[in-house]
Amino acid sequence: MPNWSSRRAFLASGLALPVAASANQTRLAGPPPESMVYGTLGKTGLKVSRLGFGGNVASDPSVLAAAFDAGINFFDTARIYNNGNSERMLGAVFAGKRKDVVLATKTTAKTKDQALLDLDASLKAFGTDYIDIWHLHGRNAPADVADGLFEAQRTAKQQGKIRFAGVSMHFTMKDMIPYLMKLGQTDIILCAYNFSMPPDMEMENTIAAARQAGIGIVAMKTMAGGFARIQLGDRLYTDNPKALTDKLKHPGAMVSAMKWAFRNKNVDNAIVGITDRDQLGENVAAVAQPFTDGDRQLLAAQMDFIRPLYCRMCGACAGACPRGLPVADMLRILSYADGYGQFSMARDRFLELPEPVRQVRCSDCADCAVHCPNGVRVPDRLRKAQAWLS
Repeated sequence: MPNWSSRRAFLASGLALPVAASANQTRLAGPPPESMVYGTLGKTGLKVSRLGFGGNVASDPSVLAAAFDAGINFFDTARIYNNGNSERMLGAVFAGKRKDVVLATKTTAKTKDQALLDLDASLKAFGTDYIDIWHLHGRNAPADVADGLFEAQRTAKQQGKIRFAGVSMHFTMKDMIPYLMKLGQTDIILCAYNFSMPPDMEMENTIAAARQAGIGIVAMKTMAGGFARIQLGDRLYTDNPKALTDKLKHPGAMVSAMKWAFRNKNVDNAIVGITDRDQLGENVAAVAQPFTDGDRQLLAAQMDFIRPLYCRMCGACAGACPRGLPVADMLRILSYADGYGQFSMARDRFLELPEPVRQVRCSDCADCAVHCPNGVRVPDRLRKAQAWLS
């Protein structure tokens, strides 16, 4: 963990970053790093900030450096993010600080050999000889971790290229987490976890059981689509993006979403995509604050808006489309564009879908066979994904 004693004056002077900054650059709002909360990630022994930095939308090296100086020491990315440039940027920013940060990355490879090739490419991009956490990414069913992928992780550990093995999943967490616990191959689980999920205790109990078994729990998708954070300058949505953003945003809702995730002591870390210093300040401020009735009311109002838009990742729609559309994946991909304002990333993920899937048009169907138990307007959302991203 970084030595903060030498950074207090640094922060007090407005985060004078080692990256050149303009004189009128916005300063970080929020508490100094003394208020950052740290914990141990499962049984790994890694001491990590509860707030992690998600590299999927990061494009400004100075924001990464500001996050480090605000107390964040956990940085998550993936080989597929920005064609490997996310890993390169992290490696460049933290050159000389390797032992002060925990780096996590992911592979979407289907086989052992391809996974190990991905790992070597990641190591080269980072400019390091080891990665702290290496995830098998997007594994939502037992079949997704076949073909020697666990063997690839064991081999990487034996070679000293990774310290810990992880698995990430977007859906069916209540089934996959017990499966991974039973196999005993996984040190860290990265899973979707946010306030929009069904209000029952099954997911909470599943996370608690994994954490009690010594598995580190990292939460993602904590903003439930991020609909309050549409970028003001993005003309994709309307000729008046500020009016749309003002309509969608319930002030403080995204801070409340962070606090909702942090209220669960079995969640060791929550990674959040951060694009600018305003978001960084909001997220850092949320770490040490309690979740209140006021937060609960804000999130209830946010739920009223996102209910027909945001997939809850329950997996109920799996296999329901007779034309073979991976409905939950397509809804997640669309949320990158119209929730987080990351159209380029959404387009890249859409183009990774199989060609027959990309050619389907929901407008050709008279009725939709998919009925969402959570009230998502599936036909409308799929048609929007196809219109925007195909």
